[in-house]
Amino acid sequence: MAKQNYSIVIIEDDPLVGATIMEILSGKYERVEHFTDPYKAIEELESSSPDLILLDIYLGHANGLDILERLRAEGITIPVIVMTAFTDIKIAVRAMKAGAEEFIVKPIDLDQLEVAVERALRNYDLRRQVKLMTEELQREKPSEIIGKSDAITKAMNIAKIVAGASDTTALILGESGTGKELMARFIHQNSQRAKGPFITVNCGAIPKDLAENELFGYERGAFTGATEKVKQGRFEQANRGTILLDEVGELSMDMQVKLLRVLQERKFYRLGGSKEVAIDVRIIAATNRDLEILSEEGRFREDLYYRLNVATIFLPPLRERKDDILVLATSFIKEFNNKFRKNIQGFEPGAADILQQYQWKGNIRELRNVIERAVLLEQTNAISKEQLSFLRLDAPPRKNAFSQKPNLSLTGAELEQGEHQLSISKQGAPLGNVIRELLAQTFALAGGNNEQAAKMLSITPAKLKELMAENGMEIPVNGVAESSGKTTEKKEKAPAKKAKK
Repeated sequence: MAKQNYSIVIIEDDPLVGATIMEILSGKYERVEHFTDPYKAIEELESSSPDLILLDIYLGHANGLDILERLRAEGITIPVIVMTAFTDIKIAVRAMKAGAEEFIVKPIDLDQLEVAVERALRNYDLRRQVKLMTEELQREKPSEIIGKSDAITKAMNIAKIVAGASDTTALILGESGTGKELMARFIHQNSQRAKGPFITVNCGAIPKDLAENELFGYERGAFTGATEKVKQGRFEQANRGTILLDEVGELSMDMQVKLLRVLQERKFYRLGGSKEVAIDVRIIAATNRDLEILSEEGRFREDLYYRLNVATIFLPPLRERKDDILVLATSFIKEFNNKFRKNIQGFEPGAADILQQYQWKGNIRELRNVIERAVLLEQTNAISKEQLSFLRLDAPPRKNAFSQKPNLSLTGAELEQGEHQLSISKQGAPLGNVIRELLAQTFALAGGNNEQAAKMLSITPAKLKELMAENGMEIPVNGVAESSGKTTEKKEKAPAKKAKK
């Protein structure tokens, strides 16, 4: 059985008891540490941020309850299970008042300990999720992707493949209002990370001087006003879940460098911190800008673009989803009927014509706002042409925001049969991009299997490996090929690895 990706700290001054607990828990959890010195353990907490603490009450020259109260006073909410050999009810009451999750009496029943640890971790995860869900409920956003057009069906097929590879980085492209966050949430909810948090960061809304603090957190003294001992950033909040970096093209060049390292190492330093923080998180980036053009202009790092452009999903603008306009509009009528206590049943023919002829430069977001206004003001049981008369049908069509549409053209039957073909726009596409996209999606369809991917392309595994190296890509670890942008460097390091063996 695979170990669960949790970090547990044991603070116990008896080496034998601590070692016994560590041996039991190490077989089930990824990282378990034992400290006999409580002060050293507290110092390590600042950088390690464990998911659970097992704390002895009597630690020789220190008192476990004092330590617990100190942690809570400093805003550290990590669950704590208190252990003691004294069955004093007053101690138990004080421990619970101080915020202890459980109270275990020595000699410790190891089966009881395992149950208590599992319950504490589960409750901690649930509290995190409830907090995040409460924040999300305040936004009143649609919860499902609606549409039956070929364009959205292709995007959904790719999203399902990406969801199946729980660590694969994804890049969602689309104009503002096309539903990029909704697609990212769909990937998260249909992945193995669904029980973990889903964190959204709008990179365009963060002031440049606060971006590092927002993403990576800080430690006390990092800047004026940094009084909390440890302040978690958005990456730490997303641990064991998914983080969406919306409008990633707006990040400064300095933050792009730091993001590149997180993508490569899954580690970072908090602002003002001296020790690395390791995280287990899937990164999804989204943008309404063409990152390839930005990288050519020197405004977006090319190596970061390659790292993000692993599994790419293109969300088409609403003007290219004519079949979905009335379907979406009808779903919004139902939403706002409930909100405004109306009973509007649909659209008059003239109103439906306006909706389908309009260019929808703001895409689904604009459509939703238009329907909200129409439902609020309409006095009959159907939205009339007059309620939509403010929409200008003579406005010039908007140009596509992207030079190419990177989705593979996949249908449900083709997915089952393992067939695939690349969809290229009339403007064409650079050959290198086409090859990288084909290789990345072939690996996705092959489940990360090198031999299967080679077979699908009718080439040998050796030829496939050579082709990937030529295009700056790596053999995947988690199901989808990654672009590294460092092919030469890896070739130079290969002999050194062989020499070590």
